[in-house]
Amino acid sequence: MKKAVFVSGASSGLGRAVAEHLSSRGYTVYAGARSFDREDVSPPAGCVGVKLDVTDTASVSAAFRYMLEKEKEIYALVNCAAFFTMGSCEEVPPEELARIMNTNFIGMVRNVQAVLPVMRKQGYGRIINFSSINGVLAVPFQGAYTASKHAIEGWSEALAQEISRFGIDVSVVEPGDCKGGSQKYRHRCSASADIASPYYEYYKAGTDKIHSDEENGMDQLRVASAVCGLLDSKKPPYRKVVATLTQRSSIWLHKFLARRTFNGIITDYYAPKK
Repeated sequence: MKKAVFVSGASSGLGRAVAEHLSSRGYTVYAGARSFDREDVSPPAGCVGVKLDVTDTASVSAAFRYMLEKEKEIYALVNCAAFFTMGSCEEVPPEELARIMNTNFIGMVRNVQAVLPVMRKQGYGRIINFSSINGVLAVPFQGAYTASKHAIEGWSEALAQEISRFGIDVSVVEPGDCKGGSQKYRHRCSASADIASPYYEYYKAGTDKIHSDEENGMDQLRVASAVCGLLDSKKPPYRKVVATLTQRSSIWLHKFLARRTFNGIITDYYAPKK
């Protein structure tokens, strides 16, 4: 029997790539996204599209209820739903930070809490939460996104400690920059993008560098294949970094360098070139 997997954030980007790859590898994939009720947005190839708004508890409950009406079990949940707003920590409004946290972090929590009673009853299951290299370290003008990913890291670690006794495995995926991310989920803070902002020169240089790194990043299939490997593994690791050698080096430097030294390197990397 095919194993049933639910993937959130599956309308574009890594979520869509993961859903399509898992379907091609023989999993029955329920792909969740807010936009699947629109005629111009189709589900990933080979997947069952499900309307899912991770910021709405009723929508989350309805999505997993729909899946369980058709499947006898939920083998795995893969949480990919996320967006970010690029802006200085001073200028991104608290309301926007709350919106990011509600989608990226609390939305993930809603999904996990919806599937846990089912997985505990089954006595098995897999939960894969998408963090990022930004879940380990920060870069300029992604403070809000970084905060949401750090929250995912801490919460997922506690989750893993609590539910292993029920036969449920938790893994956190930390991807580096990937090509083909949807720009509609990459917002810009209007205050930081205003030439009158005290951050404007550095904001423009930093966000241009972020965009360039994404355009020249990894193929999304590399991340999707790593997720499939976690689901196929008998003993999946808790943490899976999927990144180039250069991206991995930033994690090592963050771990071993004095913070002032590391912050100086990152600041210079994203600063305007003279």
